[in-house]
Amino acid sequence: MQSRERRSYHNPFTLLADLARLLPLSPALVRALAGGVEPARRQRLMLTVSAVNRCPYCLAFHTRLARLTGLGEDEVEALLVGIEQPVPPAELPAVVYARQWAQAGGRAAADLRAELARIYGRKEARQMEALLRLIWIANLLGNTYDRLRARLPFMRRQAVNSRQRAARH
Repeated sequence: MQSRERRSYHNPFTLLADLARLLPLSPALVRALAGGVEPARRQRLMLTVSAVNRCPYCLAFHTRLARLTGLGEDEVEALLVGIEQPVPPAELPAVVYARQWAQAGGRAAADLRAELARIYGRKEARQMEALLRLIWIANLLGNTYDRLRARLPFMRRQAVNSRQRAARH
């Protein structure tokens, strides 16, 4: 289930805190992006977190990438609305974890993190955590950008146009 509000950064210190959480994950993030996390799984995670945070830019971009990595239209649509039904069973724990992680504000209980590591291995679980943190930051930055543009009178028209462009892709 999606959150009602689009999460965004309300002050720079929250962004800095998220970046500080990402920094120790940098080696894992590089490995994840270099193939440590299979591309289709990576896109499932990105779409799941983006759907919770409702970032139109990330949703448009990762929907397109998900299709390119071979995810079917039914699965992409289900991930966008928070349904797990067409997700392959081997991928389901990662998707459920990503959704719970995002719904909890970018945090996971220790028992959930341990379960993810048990299923996928400690190394890949850490790589997935790094991907989740990266897309979290991207989502909130995209939403913050829209929020700021909507508040600045000379940028309101541009904000609407850019959301429409993102929705078309």
